Parts: sequence; C-alpha cells; structure tokens
Amino acid sequence: MARFEKDFLLGAATAAHQVEGNNTNSDNWAQEQMEHSSFTEPSGAACDHYNRYKEDIKWMAEAGLNAYRFSVEWARIEPEEGVFDEKETRHYRDVIRCCRENGIEPIVTLHHFTSPVWLIRKGGWEADTTPADFARYARYIAEQYGSELRYVCTINEANMGIQIAAVARQIFQQMAAAGKVQVGVNLEDLMKGSPLLARENQTAFGTEKPAVFVSPRSAHGDEIIMQAHAAARKAIREAAPHIKVGWTLSLHDVQSVPGGEDKAAEEWDREFTHYLTVMAEDDFLGVQNYSRTIIGPDGSLPVPEGREKTQMDYEYYPEGIAHVLRRVANDFHGDLIVTENGIATADDSRRVAFIDTATRGVADCIAEGLPVKGYLYWSLLDNFEWQKGYAMTFGLIGMDRETQQRLPKASLSCLGALR
Repeated sequence: MARFEKDFLLGAATAAHQVEGNNTNSDNWAQEQMEHSSFTEPSGAACDHYNRYKEDIKWMAEAGLNAYRFSVEWARIEPEEGVFDEKETRHYRDVIRCCRENGIEPIVTLHHFTSPVWLIRKGGWEADTTPADFARYARYIAEQYGSELRYVCTINEANMGIQIAAVARQIFQQMAAAGKVQVGVNLEDLMKGSPLLARENQTAFGTEKPAVFVSPRSAHGDEIIMQAHAAARKAIREAAPHIKVGWTLSLHDVQSVPGGEDKAAEEWDREFTHYLTVMAEDDFLGVQNYSRTIIGPDGSLPVPEGREKTQMDYEYYPEGIAHVLRRVANDFHGDLIVTENGIATADDSRRVAFIDTATRGVADCIAEGLPVKGYLYWSLLDNFEWQKGYAMTFGLIGMDRETQQRLPKASLSCLGALR
C-alpha cells in the first residue's frame, strides 16, 4: 500500500486556536465571548491540545506519520505589544522537541487566523504598522527555535480575506455563495452586521468593525498581507538562514463551463496569480485545497445536482488537490507541500476514500516530476471549526468533548500506511 518514499513528509495539521483551548488573549476569543457573537459556540477548552500534545503526537508517530504542521499562537507568545512570554515560549519549544523525539518533522505556522487583541486595536490587518509588528514576532520565533526547525509557514491562507470579500460582494448581489470559502465562517451573519455587536466590538477592539484576519479585505489590506509575509521572511532568514520559508494559500480547483472562462481566469488571479511576485523568493508554497469551484458566465455555480457534499457543504471532490498542484507548478517553481487537504464527514469510510483518491493524485504529480515534498491532512483532530463550532468533523482522531478522550479513526492508520 506504500505510496510515498520514506523521506516524504506525510502527516497532519492543526491550528493553535482550534485545538489548544483557552486562547484568551486573541481576537477570536474576544469575539466568541460577545453576547451577540456570530460564532455558533465558543472554543473553550477546545481539544486541550495545549496540555495533551504529547499524547496527540504519539498517536501520529504510532500510526506511521512523520510530519506535523501546527501553529504557534502569536497571542500567547506576545500577549502585549513588544512583551514576549517566556513560559509560552518554553511551551512551544517543548512541542517542537516532542515532535523530534517521536520522529516527527515539526512544520510551524506563525499565523493561523488568530491575532493578539492589541494588534487589532492598532488597526489589525489593514494597518500599515502590522508588517513591522509581524516581522518582530517572526524574528523572535526564528531566534528562539531556529536551530530546531527546517520549515516555517509565515501566514496561513494569506488570500482568505480577499476570498471572503469576493463572496461578500456576491451576497450583496443575492448570488449563491455555498462552498466558495474554504473556512468555517458564517458569511451571511458576517455581512448583515448588528448594532449591538458593533458596540461590543467597540469595547473590545476600539472600533465597530475590527480588521481581523478573516474580515473582508480591501486591496490595501491585501498589500499589507504581502508586506507582512516579505518582512517576516527577511527576519527569519537573517536569524536562521537554513530555514525554508513559505506561506499557504487557499486554492480551489477553479473550473469553467462555456462562457465562464474569463470569470474563471479572474478567480484564479485573485486566489493565486497576483501573489506570484511576493512568492518569488519563497522556498516552498503550502497548497491547501478542499474542493472545486465551477464558474459560469455569471459567476460561481452551485454544486452539481446529485453530487455528494461534505458537512461544510463543499462538493466531495478529492481529485481537486492534484489538479491544483499541477496548475500552481506552471508558475511557482519552488517546492510544493500540501499543507491542508481533507473532508468534514461523520462517515470515516468516506474520509478513507477521500484520502486514497487525493494521495493517488499527489503520487501521480510526483511521478510527473512535480516537486511535491509532503502531504498533511486536515485535520489531526476533530476540532473547533471557527464560527461553525464543533459540528464539523475533519479529524483523523475523534474526541469525547466531555472527557477529552481521543478516539482514533481508521483513517489515521490508513494515512500512516502510505509511506
């Protein structure tokens, strides 16, 4: 059944806020606690991965996986502007070392959607000061952990804000938006707004419309994201030149029907092509795909009738990851790592089938000569899917929310058997 060489990075991914629990200094935490929040439920203790990471890493190692992508939480590391928490710094060093002790390659993401409250109070991801703030944090991480890391992703799904902005425009035009954004955001609630929520935002962030990472992003905000990535990459390379640096993008398998070709090209440019200049100096690209988008003359089309859908209302389409890898390799010539690919389903047999089809596609890409260095399934654990809460089950490992007992699924061992 082996599909990949022994040195291929085969593993799973998580994000700090979605699994650690009690991320009390972050913007998401503040939003979840609001009386008029658009979140279905608060994250709370999440998966308690902050305390149980050793158990979770051991599950990966025993299943045969050799890589773990996880995020270091900026709001823990730098809870106040310019003040770094030594206890939290030690914690993530312990996680990195636990990976190494178990034969797991740690792939660290510096920013996975959540930000310190102080950053948002300064203007967040639309503020001209954010690139320098992010670079300071990135330099600190590289100085602290540089000798123990080989891969760092600066920003997760750097294009998410403009994807959300595009869907917001469709909502205003009363167009269908299902499946257009690969993240658990309640877009209709986000766009409707609420005077009561605005007042709560004003109290928490000093503004009625905080520019959090997953807010609909302006063209200026998109430039801020690119500047932040470039500044962080420079800081990391100055502190630890051996580290391979990249970021990750949320990429649909963009397809078109007759008459939709021009709009499909615009969609691909928005998601990928216009970032090529800032990515040119990167060592790798983290490719993240969950489904496809079909574009017609008037824009995105609904999931074709009769096609299976996941809990997230995406089309079940594991073929998408291979299509996207081939397409990005036409223009980006560094290494490629599948940093997220997965399915939200209560039926683990569908997850097993999804992984089988997706990884066959990845193996085909490698056989064709594409520089694909890893496949990291999303997600290791059933976790907190942002505004949609805990109902979306992506994990290779299930959870008893009351006891925090881990419940490994067949898909975990099936993935581990591929190398």
